[in-house]
Amino acid sequence: MRILIVDDEEAIRKLVRKYAEFAGYDVAEAKDGMEAVLLCRKEEYDCVIMDIMMPELDGFSACREIRKSTQTPIIMLSARGEEYDKLFGFELGIDDYVVKPFSPKELMARINAVLSRKRSAAPAVQNSMKFGGLEINMAARTVTVDGAKVDLTPKEYDLLFYMVRNMNIALSREKLLEEVWGFDFYGDDRTVDTHIKMLRNSLKQYRNLIVTLRGMGYKFEKIQ
Repeated sequence: MRILIVDDEEAIRKLVRKYAEFAGYDVAEAKDGMEAVLLCRKEEYDCVIMDIMMPELDGFSACREIRKSTQTPIIMLSARGEEYDKLFGFELGIDDYVVKPFSPKELMARINAVLSRKRSAAPAVQNSMKFGGLEINMAARTVTVDGAKVDLTPKEYDLLFYMVRNMNIALSREKLLEEVWGFDFYGDDRTVDTHIKMLRNSLKQYRNLIVTLRGMGYKFEKIQ
């Protein structure tokens, strides 16, 4: 398994490399976002660990560029723990957000969890499902509305696919955070509501397939 560590602080790169190599990962490094984007265009990585505040190209911009060509899991590192930064990162398609200073052991646990979810999700994919004029192809990661392709963020795809795989099952916000984001968001479920709102807008006339369960969460309800 190959990991790319992106941080302008050499000490951080060395620390993460030490623990990652001890855990059996093959490790590459980049000192800024520009270098990270170029490496991801040439090489394949199983996970990218990336700082936000960097010269040349910041982590958010680098993530946006990387997401144009690959769905490689991205874990953000930042000294800024504001909710706005976290939400912005998730909207760009990151898989986890770790605030500095961090525990290297915790970071390794988060990397393992992200990679485990990636591996376990693959076999459960069904090729294509249709709900009226809404077609969802989980294997190809495509969604079409009345024949027109809909572009979703990576996290919107993950959220929709998880809800469809658990069709007609009531899903709490906490459950969605745990299964789709894969970490404890400290009880703040607004990130789920934000992504549900964006997802509904993308589904247009089929938005009502995602049903709100007042005071609890959501479910994807099949058309009878």
